Amino acid sequence: MKVKGLRWVIIGLIMLITIINYLDRGTLNYMWVANIEYDLVDKINVDFEENQAQYLAEDNTYRLISKRGEEIIQRADHITFKKDDPSIVVNRQGMAYELGIVDGDASAEEASKQAKDQLGIITIFFMIAYGFSQLFSGKLYDKIGTRKGFVVSVLIWGTADALTSLARGKVSLTGFRMMLGLGEAGPWPGATKSNAEWFPQKERAFAQGLFGAAASIGSILAPIIILMLYMSIGWKMTFVVVGGLGILWLIPWLIINKKGPKEHSWITEEEREYILSGQPESKVTNEVGKTWGQLLSNKKNYSVILGRFFLDPIWWMFVTFLPMYLVEEFGLNIKELAFSAWIPYVGAMVGSIAGGWYSGFLIRKGATVDKARKTAMLLGGAIVVPAIIASVLVPNAVLAVVLMAFVLGGFQFMMTNIQTLPSDLHGGKSVGSLAGLGGASAVLGTILAILFAGYITSWPLLFGLLGALVPLSLISIYLTVGKIERID
Repeated sequence: MKVKGLRWVIIGLIMLITIINYLDRGTLNYMWVANIEYDLVDKINVDFEENQAQYLAEDNTYRLISKRGEEIIQRADHITFKKDDPSIVVNRQGMAYELGIVDGDASAEEASKQAKDQLGIITIFFMIAYGFSQLFSGKLYDKIGTRKGFVVSVLIWGTADALTSLARGKVSLTGFRMMLGLGEAGPWPGATKSNAEWFPQKERAFAQGLFGAAASIGSILAPIIILMLYMSIGWKMTFVVVGGLGILWLIPWLIINKKGPKEHSWITEEEREYILSGQPESKVTNEVGKTWGQLLSNKKNYSVILGRFFLDPIWWMFVTFLPMYLVEEFGLNIKELAFSAWIPYVGAMVGSIAGGWYSGFLIRKGATVDKARKTAMLLGGAIVVPAIIASVLVPNAVLAVVLMAFVLGGFQFMMTNIQTLPSDLHGGKSVGSLAGLGGASAVLGTILAILFAGYITSWPLLFGLLGALVPLSLISIYLTVGKIERID
């Protein structure tokens, strides 16, 4: 059997698991804190299949009954009412409250601070595991190949997300999130390596853009799918369902991705020749992968390491704190959050594809790889900075999320080309290793950004300051990479 365009099938499978990766990653962030609405009634009707709230005057509390039958007794001073409908009671709840990580008796201001700080701490431990995995996943994928590498990663993170349903407090929850981080980091160096194997150089940035777009699609779907599941089956079963998706993905991956393009029995001879003839590294025989010491001793490689150190925190701050920002700054309820938090990631999806296409277009028109990649990075950065400043100055959530779409669109336009640099600078034996070093430095930058965020109480100021990271990233790339070309 021969499959035309087999390389697109492979990147399609990687896109699918990347979408699942972001669903698993978003489970905690979207179920951490939520504004849940209840219909105010004089008496609870057990046959009424909606959330209900009954005021208990004798002890000045509200009895809250969810449509799943779960009951909460909440103090009246912790309850708010929907601005345009006083018959709707709003209660701040979520995993942070159910697991006792946030004090349910704390004032609204103190509870908000606890929720932000504790989520930040858990995320830091997740990022430590994620960074450790980024560092070693690159080496692992270089050693065992992308086929087996993805299997290892998916088994670890899918199991971790499902097991999070067993969390009983901050310690166990943090442990499961660290396990998630160990598995989830693998696809980033893995996708870079797979694209280097399956695509000619002129198509790699576009393939990397598709991979980045899949992360954005996952982020688009996450608030809708996760919050709908949360409202329907609760947070525990949501973790189980989402965690199981990756395990199911392994079936087509193992069947289809049997070998690389040189040896795969399903690939046509025309496609095999097209791929291999467009890979400069394929002309090199008996290549030996470079050690970390060798990679770190060459100045050009720091374009990936420093570029991502400064730029990646923008993405992670949005992924981690955007739900809380929209809930607290604009008072969105859980349904409003589900149907607005995805909008910035539409911009990210467009930026990922456009960034890869644009640099590939310039190369096809005769530009050097050096000029094409640098031009695309500058254009992406020029979109991010004004958009991020404008997004924190607008008065309503609609304008904020639309402008944030431009922020993340510009980010991915730039990031797609940074993530392609390892395959521009090295052959296949070292691509994953350099991508892993870049991922680890990105994690370090993100951890420092989250720690810094703990000292800023203003959400607009916190997000606005992220704009300063763009020029720092561009400067570090230009000062280190020189001409983007293969390192001998």
